[in-house]
Amino acid sequence: MPDSGYLALFLVGLLGGTHCVGMCGGIVGALSFGAPGRWRLHLAYNIGRITSYAAAGAVVGTLGAASLGFDGQVPVRLALYLLANLMLVALGLYLLGVTRALAFTERAGQHLWRRLQPLTRRFLPARSVAQAFPLGLLWGWLPCGLVYSALASALTAGSAGRGALLMLAFGLGTLPNLLLAGMLLSRLNEFVRRPVVRILSGLLVLGFGLYGLFALMRQ
Repeated sequence: MPDSGYLALFLVGLLGGTHCVGMCGGIVGALSFGAPGRWRLHLAYNIGRITSYAAAGAVVGTLGAASLGFDGQVPVRLALYLLANLMLVALGLYLLGVTRALAFTERAGQHLWRRLQPLTRRFLPARSVAQAFPLGLLWGWLPCGLVYSALASALTAGSAGRGALLMLAFGLGTLPNLLLAGMLLSRLNEFVRRPVVRILSGLLVLGFGLYGLFALMRQ
């Protein structure tokens, strides 16, 4: 994954933030309701969530790097690179309004989430940082097409560290929407929902994916 992948995943997280609010909005609202120091709770929750993204990125980065050690590693490398760029294309289409472009990926994590979701009840209602942080750690594994598509890009990172950094870039992109949800989110939502913003960002991410596919075809 080239360095442009960091920017691409950051943009996907930022511009796909309304999707994130839809997925996590109930938890975010619960953190605000009747709790003192709600900024600390929001921050702790989001740090936990992004930590899980980075951990998942490290895992898939390690798996991707290990797969390159197999015999015939050139085909494996090309397959991973193809998958990563196809996912960027899907993410670009999502930002352009093709909302079903990522739906198939969310089915993959349902089994794991059914095991993790009951654990979240231990930390609800979250009224302290000690409850909000582990809640975020668990909620970071919620089945999400945006997250899974970003993880496909992390497969090509070549190492655990680069995989974690790619997912960190994605997580930081999602941060403004979720951190400000229920507070200042209306203005940010108004901006990211503007057609011109979504179209330009979608075309940019789509361009990253198509450029990668074009470079692959030339090899």
